[in-house]
Amino acid sequence: MVWKKRLRSSQYTFNSEKVFLVATQPSKSIYSYLQTTKLGLTQGEVQERQSIYGRNEVIHEQKKNPFILFIRTFINPFIGVLTGLAIISLLLDVLMAEPGEQEWTGVIIISSMVLFSAVLRFWQEWKANEATDSLMKMVKNTCLAKRAGEREEEIDITELVPGDIVYLAAGDMIPADIRIIDSKDLFISQASLTGESEPIEKFPEVQGQQFRKGSVIELDNICYMGSNVISGAAKGIVFETGNKTYLGTIAKSLVGHRATTAFDKGISKVSFLLIRFMLVMVPFVFFVNGFTKGDWFEAFIFAISVAVGLTPEMLPMIVTANLSKGAITMSKKKTIVKNLNAIQNFGAMDILCTDKTGTLTCDKIVLEKYINADGSDDNSKRILRHAYFNSYFQTGLRNLMDKAILSHVRELNLEHLKDDYTKVDEIPFDFTRRRMSVVIEDRQGKRQIITKGAVEEILDVCSYAEFNGQIHPLTDALKTKAQKISEEMNRQGMRVLAVSQKSFIEKDCNFAIEDEKEMVLIGYLAFLDPPKPSVAEAIEQLYAHGVVVKILSGDNDIVVKAIARQVGIDTSHSLSGLEVEEMDDTALKEAVKNTTLFSKLTPFQKTYIISLLQEQGNTVGFLGDGINDAGALRQSDIGISVDSAVDIAKESADIILLEKDLMVLEDGVLEGRKTFGNINKYIKMTASSNFGNMFSVMFASAFLPFLPMMPIHLLIQNLLYDISQTTIPFDRMDPEFLKKPRKWDASDLSRFMIYIGPISSIFDIVTYLVMWYVFSCNTPEHQTLFQTGWFVEGLLSQTLIVHMIRTRKIPFIQSRATWPVMGLTLLVMAIGIIISFTSFGRSIGLTALPLGYFLWLPGILLSYCILAQLVKSWYIRKFARWL
Repeated sequence: MVWKKRLRSSQYTFNSEKVFLVATQPSKSIYSYLQTTKLGLTQGEVQERQSIYGRNEVIHEQKKNPFILFIRTFINPFIGVLTGLAIISLLLDVLMAEPGEQEWTGVIIISSMVLFSAVLRFWQEWKANEATDSLMKMVKNTCLAKRAGEREEEIDITELVPGDIVYLAAGDMIPADIRIIDSKDLFISQASLTGESEPIEKFPEVQGQQFRKGSVIELDNICYMGSNVISGAAKGIVFETGNKTYLGTIAKSLVGHRATTAFDKGISKVSFLLIRFMLVMVPFVFFVNGFTKGDWFEAFIFAISVAVGLTPEMLPMIVTANLSKGAITMSKKKTIVKNLNAIQNFGAMDILCTDKTGTLTCDKIVLEKYINADGSDDNSKRILRHAYFNSYFQTGLRNLMDKAILSHVRELNLEHLKDDYTKVDEIPFDFTRRRMSVVIEDRQGKRQIITKGAVEEILDVCSYAEFNGQIHPLTDALKTKAQKISEEMNRQGMRVLAVSQKSFIEKDCNFAIEDEKEMVLIGYLAFLDPPKPSVAEAIEQLYAHGVVVKILSGDNDIVVKAIARQVGIDTSHSLSGLEVEEMDDTALKEAVKNTTLFSKLTPFQKTYIISLLQEQGNTVGFLGDGINDAGALRQSDIGISVDSAVDIAKESADIILLEKDLMVLEDGVLEGRKTFGNINKYIKMTASSNFGNMFSVMFASAFLPFLPMMPIHLLIQNLLYDISQTTIPFDRMDPEFLKKPRKWDASDLSRFMIYIGPISSIFDIVTYLVMWYVFSCNTPEHQTLFQTGWFVEGLLSQTLIVHMIRTRKIPFIQSRATWPVMGLTLLVMAIGIIISFTSFGRSIGLTALPLGYFLWLPGILLSYCILAQLVKSWYIRKFARWL
């Protein structure tokens, strides 16, 4: 419980209590509370505070040093083991060997594997991590500030300190966390922080009593760095700068080490499991050979070779090659993979959490419908026509809904309607009455006022309603009906405006608010931020592949539920940010299991919910595009962003979608599962095969009067076997395997090794008996033939295991490998047979095998395949899994 509290409080520290205190200070005492004056800070105070608080800059991810990145590619348990074995081989086979007897083969083989794997991973990681100083660019700006003894002047926002007085106007970015002390019609967009597309009005004083608890984002008189001014003007006092701002706190949580992902944990578990096996078996082989043969030095060399044979030295390279292939495949689908491990995490993902605005929706307000005052459809487009005139002829700031109306008319090719009218006057919009009017006149001299605005405010100035071609008095019943129509559309996630008009106006100029009276309500406009066209199908496909989708949004619950219904997400279990805040850890941990919709969340709540889901054993992806999503992108196992996202979100993401088509998510999931399957094939093939071979070695070491195989034979056999598996990244996966999420399970690997590995040992021992009794290789003088016979059979049986393990079906019949895998398998098997007849084979202690040996070999290999298939079928029935 302790670490969870730490995650929730100290890791992402933001001083909410201080913000509430600043917000609730009365105007008359706010200057003294923030240690400033109405004239501003003196130059001496500015310098003193800059030395205390530093520059007003937000921390960001630094570009990685290539040398350090290259060194880090060697920090891998298997790379460490192989590097140690290469050093030992260099000491024993080269430096301590007699002149003329130095043996470089082992050193070269092991070192090549280490170097090739490290260089390949470095190249991919370097290309993936060429990040820019995007967060710094985002906040590089100037602001208008007032300091003592000076007039207001533009200064670089990095020079701001707590106590500075700043002035805000439309279009400005908020340069720090600020307490508003004076404002006029100030509307702030906090979309990048909260995900809510609608601007929020800010005032000098808090409204009501809701600010002793709840979300700091909702404070009426606080503006946060990173948000921007939509309209109006204000004066404020800076109370927090740099990394202590709300935005800075988010940025601090992103810099440094990422959360350990499911892929990292899985690879580590597998790695250390195999290393534990090796630490047990290698000493056993060493002591058995030392005691039975009497040559402890030779036994030590052989034990080192066994260690190399047990080590899946190609694992780092196979993993990197698989991930790189996945990244290349995804790049062809307009998807940038910044972090290679994200490919596999895609396949393991069983929960996808997503923001709403800009990810599920188009982040663009559209005019969804226009209806008459009685709720019927406006087939004549009369409502649209009046709304168009109102939006077109106004000269004030056009909001998102005005732009949506103009865009809709343009799509219908109805822009010519304006040509029959001229503008007489307008009554500008203000945020007190929340409506605006234009006065227009047609060619016949008919003059009318058209008023558009919030439903309640339009109803206040209307005395009549028009529908069915008739004008009716606006009774209380009609007002109630109007409110119900509005509420119903609100529940569907739409924002509603009402439209009214008054015709045959005789007044010809100087129109004012007083003229907005006795209007006729004619209808309503409904606006929506619609879901992207591909979202519903993409979510359906994710569900079909075992991935649960949850919405984590900063927007309000009505809008979130409406969008969820449209895209096919269950809306029966939902929580708000305030409810999340009031729940203890135990209750919240239980609640997040079934909750699919979270609304009004702070960025830290998003991050914490993801961490709770991960703690329950889930592999969690997050799809987001705003500043408020950056922490969640960083915490998740796979962070997915879009090309239009803010820079900090793209910097935090593992994967960036260049197109708005979310169907690529399904492609990513399938590609991830293919990658996981192919990596798992290699691990299980190598682990079980090597485990079986080591059983064979231990058995032979205990009973044979000579070594069953020379150290160089083990290294060459291991190298050829590894080469046969380099095409595994290009293999296909059975369709059944791709239907559900796949996760690493080290316990299954140990079980797999124990059950499947000894199968090869049975046929190795059969080969021993054939060589011992049939070909009379039972004395040290005949050990070369014995070792050659086992070398060939061991290599061929190891190579065949590739096809036995790659599918749960019957290989070659029900499921065939791709041609690269088939071709390389045949090539390596041919090399294994031919090598004993070559001069190279003789130079490493092999000899030509008699023809009779090749009469026994097919029977041994066929029996091996049949038994392996029978055991595989039994294993699948018993444990209900294979790869």
